[in-house]
Amino acid sequence: MYNRIWSRKELTPQKLGTFGEYYAKMALASYGLDIFTSEVDDHGIDFVAESDGGGFMKFQVKSLRKLNYLYIREEVFTPSMGNLFLILVLLNDNEEPKLYVIPISAWSIPENTMFVYHGYEGKKSAPEYGINFSQKNMPQLEQYSLVNMIDKLR
Repeated sequence: MYNRIWSRKELTPQKLGTFGEYYAKMALASYGLDIFTSEVDDHGIDFVAESDGGGFMKFQVKSLRKLNYLYIREEVFTPSMGNLFLILVLLNDNEEPKLYVIPISAWSIPENTMFVYHGYEGKKSAPEYGINFSQKNMPQLEQYSLVNMIDKLR
Protein backbone atom coordinates (compact mmCIF):
# COMPACT_ATOMS: atom_id res chain seq x y z
CA MET A 1 0.00 0.00 0.00
CA TYR A 2 1.31 3.42 -0.87
CA ASN A 3 0.84 6.74 0.90
CA ARG A 4 -2.49 8.49 0.30
CA ILE A 5 -1.78 11.71 2.18
CA TRP A 6 -1.02 13.80 -0.90
CA SER A 7 -0.82 17.10 0.99
CA ARG A 8 2.38 16.10 2.82
CA LYS A 9 5.05 18.75 2.30
CA GLU A 10 7.65 16.05 1.52
CA LEU A 11 5.72 15.36 -1.68
CA THR A 12 7.15 18.16 -3.77
CA PRO A 13 5.51 19.09 -7.08
CA GLN A 14 8.29 17.19 -8.87
CA LYS A 15 7.67 14.02 -6.81
CA LEU A 16 3.92 14.26 -7.38
CA GLY A 17 4.54 14.72 -11.10
CA THR A 18 6.74 11.63 -11.20
CA PHE A 19 4.16 9.62 -9.27
CA GLY A 20 1.39 10.82 -11.61
CA GLU A 21 3.31 9.79 -14.73
CA TYR A 22 4.02 6.29 -13.40
CA TYR A 23 0.47 5.89 -12.13
CA ALA A 24 -0.98 6.91 -15.50
CA LYS A 25 1.32 4.50 -17.36
CA MET A 26 0.38 1.62 -15.05
CA ALA A 27 -3.34 2.39 -15.38
CA LEU A 28 -3.22 2.39 -19.20
CA ALA A 29 -1.03 -0.72 -19.23
CA SER A 30 -3.57 -2.49 -17.00
CA TYR A 31 -6.10 -2.05 -19.85
CA GLY A 32 -3.70 -3.65 -22.33
CA LEU A 33 -2.18 -0.60 -24.00
CA ASP A 34 1.52 -0.77 -24.84
CA ILE A 35 3.46 2.08 -23.21
CA PHE A 36 6.62 3.68 -24.60
CA THR A 37 8.73 6.21 -22.73
CA SER A 38 11.64 8.42 -23.63
CA GLU A 39 14.74 8.96 -21.55
CA VAL A 40 14.50 12.70 -22.22
CA ASP A 41 11.34 14.82 -21.79
CA ASP A 42 12.19 17.69 -24.11
CA HIS A 43 9.02 18.10 -26.17
CA GLY A 44 6.34 18.08 -23.47
CA ILE A 45 5.25 14.52 -24.23
CA ASP A 46 5.55 12.31 -21.15
CA PHE A 47 4.90 9.00 -22.92
CA VAL A 48 3.35 7.36 -25.96
CA ALA A 49 0.88 4.46 -25.99
CA GLU A 50 -0.11 2.10 -28.77
CA SER A 51 -3.71 0.98 -29.13
CA ASP A 52 -4.86 -2.52 -30.10
CA GLY A 53 -5.30 -1.27 -33.67
CA GLY A 54 -1.69 -0.07 -33.89
CA GLY A 55 -2.42 3.65 -33.55
CA PHE A 56 -0.17 5.79 -31.40
CA MET A 57 -1.30 8.36 -28.84
CA LYS A 58 0.80 11.02 -27.13
CA PHE A 59 0.24 11.87 -23.48
CA GLN A 60 1.08 14.84 -21.28
CA VAL A 61 0.47 14.13 -17.57
CA LYS A 62 -0.36 16.69 -14.89
CA SER A 63 -0.84 15.85 -11.20
CA LEU A 64 -2.94 18.14 -9.00
CA ARG A 65 -3.79 18.18 -5.34
CA LYS A 66 -5.82 21.41 -5.49
CA LEU A 67 -8.48 22.47 -7.99
CA ASN A 68 -6.74 25.57 -9.28
CA TYR A 69 -6.35 26.89 -12.80
CA LEU A 70 -4.04 24.57 -14.73
CA TYR A 71 -2.28 25.58 -17.92
CA ILE A 72 -0.04 23.95 -20.48
CA ARG A 73 2.09 26.03 -22.82
CA GLU A 74 0.95 25.86 -26.43
CA GLU A 75 4.49 25.08 -27.58
CA VAL A 76 4.22 21.62 -25.94
CA PHE A 77 0.47 20.97 -26.23
CA THR A 78 -1.27 21.89 -29.46
CA PRO A 79 -3.66 20.23 -31.96
CA SER A 80 -0.91 20.09 -34.60
CA MET A 81 0.82 17.44 -32.45
CA GLY A 82 -1.65 14.81 -33.64
CA ASN A 83 -3.35 12.26 -31.41
CA LEU A 84 -2.65 14.15 -28.17
CA PHE A 85 -4.18 13.72 -24.71
CA LEU A 86 -3.80 15.29 -21.30
CA ILE A 87 -3.97 12.85 -18.42
CA LEU A 88 -5.03 14.58 -15.26
CA VAL A 89 -4.23 12.86 -11.97
CA LEU A 90 -6.32 14.37 -9.16
CA LEU A 91 -4.97 13.63 -5.71
CA ASN A 92 -7.25 14.09 -2.70
CA ASP A 93 -6.06 13.03 0.76
CA ASN A 94 -7.18 9.54 1.83
CA GLU A 95 -8.47 8.73 -1.66
CA GLU A 96 -7.13 6.77 -4.59
CA PRO A 97 -5.90 8.99 -7.45
CA LYS A 98 -8.57 9.89 -9.99
CA LEU A 99 -7.53 9.73 -13.64
CA TYR A 100 -9.01 11.77 -16.47
CA VAL A 101 -7.98 11.43 -20.12
CA ILE A 102 -8.74 14.62 -22.03
CA PRO A 103 -8.23 14.80 -25.81
CA ILE A 104 -6.84 18.04 -27.25
CA SER A 105 -10.16 18.35 -29.11
CA ALA A 106 -11.90 19.21 -25.79
CA TRP A 107 -10.49 22.72 -26.15
CA SER A 108 -12.35 23.24 -29.43
CA ILE A 109 -15.87 22.73 -28.00
CA PRO A 110 -17.33 26.27 -27.86
CA GLU A 111 -19.92 25.71 -25.11
CA ASN A 112 -17.33 24.17 -22.80
CA THR A 113 -16.40 26.66 -20.05
CA MET A 114 -13.88 24.40 -18.37
CA PHE A 115 -11.34 24.16 -21.22
CA VAL A 116 -9.96 27.50 -22.40
CA TYR A 117 -7.31 28.85 -24.74
CA HIS A 118 -5.43 32.08 -24.08
CA GLY A 119 -3.41 33.42 -27.02
CA TYR A 120 -2.05 36.44 -25.10
CA GLU A 121 -1.35 38.25 -28.37
CA GLY A 122 0.83 41.31 -27.78
CA LYS A 123 1.53 40.27 -24.17
CA LYS A 124 4.54 38.82 -22.38
CA SER A 125 2.87 35.50 -21.51
CA ALA A 126 3.19 32.62 -23.93
CA PRO A 127 -0.03 31.16 -25.43
CA GLU A 128 -1.56 28.39 -23.32
CA TYR A 129 -4.33 25.84 -23.05
CA GLY A 130 -6.00 25.97 -19.64
CA ILE A 131 -8.50 24.22 -17.43
CA ASN A 132 -10.78 26.24 -15.14
CA PHE A 133 -11.37 24.02 -12.13
CA SER A 134 -14.38 24.78 -9.98
CA GLN A 135 -17.09 22.71 -8.35
CA LYS A 136 -19.49 24.03 -11.02
CA ASN A 137 -17.24 22.74 -13.83
CA MET A 138 -16.45 19.34 -12.33
CA PRO A 139 -19.41 17.53 -13.98
CA GLN A 140 -17.89 18.46 -17.38
CA LEU A 141 -14.74 16.59 -16.38
CA GLU A 142 -16.51 13.33 -15.53
CA GLN A 143 -17.02 12.38 -19.18
CA TYR A 144 -13.21 12.16 -19.44
CA SER A 145 -12.69 9.76 -16.52
CA LEU A 146 -10.42 6.87 -17.47
CA VAL A 147 -13.26 4.33 -17.27
CA ASN A 148 -15.36 6.47 -19.66
CA MET A 149 -12.47 7.01 -22.09
CA ILE A 150 -10.66 3.67 -22.17
CA ASP A 151 -12.71 2.19 -25.03
CA LYS A 152 -11.85 5.23 -27.18
CA LEU A 153 -8.15 4.70 -26.46
CA ARG A 154 -8.11 0.98 -27.32
